[in-house]
Amino acid sequence: MKNTLNKKGIERYSRQIILKDVGPIGQKKIMNSKVLVVGAGGLGCPVIDYLSRAGVGNIGIIDNDKVNISNIHRQSLYNSRDVGEFKVNSVKEKIKLINPQVKIKTFKERISKKNIEKIFKSYDFIVDGSDNFKTKFLLNKYCLNQKKILIVGAISKMDGHIFTFDFKNKNDPCLKCFYQTEPSDDILNCEYEGILGPVAGVVGNIQAIEVLKKILKIGDKSSKKILILDLSKLDFRRVEFKKKINCICKK
Repeated sequence: MKNTLNKKGIERYSRQIILKDVGPIGQKKIMNSKVLVVGAGGLGCPVIDYLSRAGVGNIGIIDNDKVNISNIHRQSLYNSRDVGEFKVNSVKEKIKLINPQVKIKTFKERISKKNIEKIFKSYDFIVDGSDNFKTKFLLNKYCLNQKKILIVGAISKMDGHIFTFDFKNKNDPCLKCFYQTEPSDDILNCEYEGILGPVAGVVGNIQAIEVLKKILKIGDKSSKKILILDLSKLDFRRVEFKKKINCICKK
């Protein structure tokens, strides 16, 4: 059953609807979209927060972690009362207060080869908020095979990377075309490398924007670029990379 835009909805999303790239038709597209967020941490929190405020109708969240006090400085949907609670439970309660019109489905587990197909089949847009390359490459492989849209984010120290992949375009590269070999997870480990809290918010919010652009089919359609952020210098760079002839993406 499709979500409809009623008078209350028009008021809620009025500042968004007046944008020429959105309008009532675009808002209905947002309200009937289905987005899965993998990881409810530093990246997942701002993604879930702003997609729910934008009116994304169906949001899935997968994470099996509990809130730790060390999470709070960068994971914006949690507070001190949430410590010890499962993240997905806490996020669901917060989103109910932010936008009760959004349908939230939670998965209190880690994504794996065994459950990925069952969980992902209901969603068209996948957002990677994970903190390890094994998960990122698993999402990359599945989304490539199923021709889904994948928005990948990575953060460390004061740096961030964002990839937007639309795997309906056969000639576009994938995540392994960029990395080829699997980097060490220490790069993404906040416990060892450290992270300035707002960096997670900046990257997560850009991921949310990328999702909305894909839902609305606006902006740059290219999936051949990575956005590299060096926030210590306020340096934003877009770097183009190509599909490797012998890409190991399907391995």
